[in-house]
Amino acid sequence: MATNTKTSKTAFGVLAALSLAHMLNDTMQSIINAVYPLLKENLALTFSQVGLIIFVYQISASIMQPIFGYFLDKKPTAYILPFGMLSTMAGLLGIAYSTRFETLLVSVLFSGAGSSILHPEASRLTSLASGGRRGLAQSVFQVGGSMGYSLGPMLAALFITPYGQGRIASFAILAFAAIIGLMPVCKWYSKRISHAKNSDISTSAQPRRNIPKKTVAFIVSILMFLVFSKNFYTASLSNYYTFYLMEKFGMSIENSQLMLFAFLFASALGTLLGGPFGDKYGRRLVIWISILGAAPFALLMPYASLKWTFALSLIIGFIMSSAFSAILVYAQEMMPLKLGLVSGMFFGLAFGFGGISSAILGKLTDLYGINFVYALCSFIPLTGMVAYFLPRVRDLQKLKK
Repeated sequence: MATNTKTSKTAFGVLAALSLAHMLNDTMQSIINAVYPLLKENLALTFSQVGLIIFVYQISASIMQPIFGYFLDKKPTAYILPFGMLSTMAGLLGIAYSTRFETLLVSVLFSGAGSSILHPEASRLTSLASGGRRGLAQSVFQVGGSMGYSLGPMLAALFITPYGQGRIASFAILAFAAIIGLMPVCKWYSKRISHAKNSDISTSAQPRRNIPKKTVAFIVSILMFLVFSKNFYTASLSNYYTFYLMEKFGMSIENSQLMLFAFLFASALGTLLGGPFGDKYGRRLVIWISILGAAPFALLMPYASLKWTFALSLIIGFIMSSAFSAILVYAQEMMPLKLGLVSGMFFGLAFGFGGISSAILGKLTDLYGINFVYALCSFIPLTGMVAYFLPRVRDLQKLKK
């Protein structure tokens, strides 16, 4: 949904700080995903147990994100983001020193809680700092997370896998760095909250849209389904890509982690383009192309050689990653007075659906093998055809009361 409305000057300093915090947080979260093979080996875990660990981590984030978003919409709290980083730090330290499956579950629960605070609130602040360029702002915020998520496998391959599980603890310093970087943002937001209270105005950066509630519900439902289909497929890549490469092509843990880094880095580049393209050409078009456009490459990948598997995974990651910023901003524009709730819902869905799909994929892998799972998942991007039912901007104008 394109928009040229600008309510104020874009606060690029705030956006840069939020993007940096997102990058550091998601680097820590990505390290967790990247060390699953190491944890599986050290603790003699089954694929089902690995899937359950992923499930607990991501469900803890998905359930709590909309809750935090809902309450922070009603009662904005300027300094809540550093507490999320402390929770992430505690989870990472717990994983580093876990010797039992049960301890790992508790540790990833803390990490999930940290993300559940960061994502909806930081995304809401991103919208407030956008100056009306919401697609661009969300892409700046998202690219930080995508870059951080891509760094995890490389850092794990270079600094964790060769030295052992305990080395994970050294990356807790990233949380401290994020807290320092967030302090100016907290001060900026505190002033904005005070101004909003004194002026008796909302902290929302977007104008209210008079669109019928049934239409809003219909649009949001489609967007939720698209998030589900997108994340079900990307979960098979980001969480099981290393296992797939190791089993099908006999790669080492370190080399498979480096290939995962390349895939996630390509995804980060795609994230940066999705928002600005949505501002200029319309979010509906970006959503349509980014999900359905990846389908031909996804269908080919299970039957490709190692060289082409690598190339196709980069193309898929680049194309599909552009969707989320467009989906999130589209939903925020439908519910502009509930930015935290909407952000929490969609970030939570991304985590939650990823967790559910990871648990399902882990069980299917135990039963039928990872090659079967990748062949099955290759059809999922075809569900992007549902984006056809999203209304165009001119259709929404007609539906206004």
